[in-house]
Amino acid sequence: MTGFGKGVAVENGVTITVEIKTVNHKFFEYQSRMPRSFQFLDEKLKSFLATSISRGKTEVSVFVEDTSDGSVQIDVNKAYAEAYIKALKQVAKEYKLKDDIKASSLIGNGDIFIGKKRDIPEDTALSLTLAAAKEAVQNLLSMREAEGERLKDDVLSRTDYILSLVQKIEERSPLTVKEYEQRLKEKVQELLGDKTVDEQRLITEVAIFADKVAVAEETVRLRSHIKAVSELMETETPKGRKLDFLIQEMNRETNTIGSKAQDIEIAHTVVDIKSEIEKIREQIQNIE
Repeated sequence: MTGFGKGVAVENGVTITVEIKTVNHKFFEYQSRMPRSFQFLDEKLKSFLATSISRGKTEVSVFVEDTSDGSVQIDVNKAYAEAYIKALKQVAKEYKLKDDIKASSLIGNGDIFIGKKRDIPEDTALSLTLAAAKEAVQNLLSMREAEGERLKDDVLSRTDYILSLVQKIEERSPLTVKEYEQRLKEKVQELLGDKTVDEQRLITEVAIFADKVAVAEETVRLRSHIKAVSELMETETPKGRKLDFLIQEMNRETNTIGSKAQDIEIAHTVVDIKSEIEKIREQIQNIE
């Protein structure tokens, strides 16, 4: 399920921000971006997130800002500075320039003054990162929960519509047998003319046809799967994989109905059901 969450933790001038972004994916897939000095806690962060996020491609970004006293250290490359000053004096002598070298003459040379930030202690880095991650996860889940409510309403409205289409098939199916019987009688009467029609043979043929096109078992199972989907949507537990399975079963029963029913109206209704099932399939990819 898509979502975004941000968390911030601060201690003694050290600020750590964690941002979490999730997009649709069948499984939990973790990616991270963080300073090299924080790479040691990558697996701990992944394990922490996996306890709250079971599905989705999860991208985590960790940002660090250290404004505490002593957070920046300036080192002087003395060997380079001596060589640089010697070269300046040589130029001044050779071109008869005034030798007025001052400290300001060296400031602009980035090879002399080397600034580096201190490494944050590992225990501080770990505790602050996990604190920020906890807040980010809470915000992420809140966003995903709101989206989940919208997805639930959409899925349930589609299952209700599918049920109405199933009822339409159940009402239409017996009529196809009666219509077949009528067509068969008319065809036989046309072929035999005034001769007597073998009623028993007609009954047998109609019974064979009725058994061939009967879809009652499939519609009962389809109703059962739809009910299971509706019940799952009301639960608070992760349900994505179970929904995947139920959608496959709904599609299987619908295909069977389409292959058995020799009726244009039922065929059109089957197409409508399959269209709704596909829309539900797309939606449940967003459900954890």
